[in-house]
Amino acid sequence: MAIHAQRADASHLDQVANLFDAYRGFYKQPSNLPQSRAFIAERIAQDESAIFLALDDNGEALGFVQLYPTFSSIDAHRTWLLSDLFTTPAARGRGVGTLLMNTARAFALSTGAKGLVLETATDNFGAQRLYESLGYVRDTGYYTYCLDLKQG
Repeated sequence: MAIHAQRADASHLDQVANLFDAYRGFYKQPSNLPQSRAFIAERIAQDESAIFLALDDNGEALGFVQLYPTFSSIDAHRTWLLSDLFTTPAARGRGVGTLLMNTARAFALSTGAKGLVLETATDNFGAQRLYESLGYVRDTGYYTYCLDLKQG
């Protein structure tokens, strides 16, 4: 069965929201479909991210990737943060992740971006293998710091 990727719009909201909720679950967040739906709806409505959806011939959603625009002051160029990548468990091993990653790359190139950056969990070995197989290089020169503004 053929799989294709397309940019998600408001007509894909429910499909993306379900995948996004499952993605959050993968990272140990409690399921909250209304919150996931509202978050994705706002990203689409405000054009704050680029979301690409992988679909099979029957229109079944198999995965998604979400990119946020950002800029590199050091390089003085646009770059894209590849924030979210998720494929359904049934779709894994079928090339869906590679399709979505290559779609993200083509999109970034089409915008004149200098590159794509991403983070993943240190124990997400499957994702690390995928990224490295596609030419991504682990950064060893920088640390990532976070400041939680919603403590307590």
